[in-house]
Amino acid sequence: MSELHVRTYGEHGSFVVLLHGGPAAPGSLAPLGRALADDFRVLEPWQRGAGEQPLNVARHIEDLRALLASRCDGERPVLVGHSWGAMLALAFGAAHPGDVSGLALVGCGTFDEAGRDEFRQRFEAALEERPDIREALDRLRTDETDPDRRLAAIGSCIGPLYGSPDVAPDDPQDLGPCDARAHRETWDDMLRLQADGLHPAAFAAIDVPVLLLHGELDPHPGALIAESLRAHMPQLELHSWARCGHSPWLEPDVRDDFVERLRAWLNETAPRTAS
Repeated sequence: MSELHVRTYGEHGSFVVLLHGGPAAPGSLAPLGRALADDFRVLEPWQRGAGEQPLNVARHIEDLRALLASRCDGERPVLVGHSWGAMLALAFGAAHPGDVSGLALVGCGTFDEAGRDEFRQRFEAALEERPDIREALDRLRTDETDPDRRLAAIGSCIGPLYGSPDVAPDDPQDLGPCDARAHRETWDDMLRLQADGLHPAAFAAIDVPVLLLHGELDPHPGALIAESLRAHMPQLELHSWARCGHSPWLEPDVRDDFVERLRAWLNETAPRTAS
């Protein structure tokens, strides 16, 4: 199994592992890694891309387990996942509950049809207010023939629809290459796990602290997602911000409070280390 590309931040403290969204959107959590580097040893792996075999959630879980075994010095790290990465954190926590000390979920994706229906309604309502974005999306889907470039361009185009129009320009995400096939294969498998009733039921195995951090301008419905997850993880805490979208670590109105709340929770949750 090939090793993942991993960025590292910080030299002291407990281990924190950042899981990017997408799927297949590596590099997006670089600003958060830099923000946490004074207090923690932060790993930002870029998840596996498409290959000879179809990519699935189980493969991502095994990649993450190998990473923790090789890079975390026997420590149980906290996983901090964004969007799809939050879903991966939950899937890993359910498969290997003894390998982590906590899960922080930022802008987590949906796990049932009620949540996805609400997401679609919110997204469509936001799109109705931005005919310029709708026109740009139509052009991209028609004119851009390379699937990787098309997916990356669509992601950039729809950012304002995710409630994050005022992203701070002074802390770049340092994005890696987009992989449309990895995105499609991984997401299809996540939907299969949900359709088969495995997720979110499997999350009942998770007995560590779980924190959901959510922006109320995010079309992902935070309250509905929290309700669906609490049915299996009653320990889940929810904190939300009214003027915040899908990427709170980038948004000027909330990023300082977001980082400080996350830092305080990590200090309470992560195992103490002498390093």
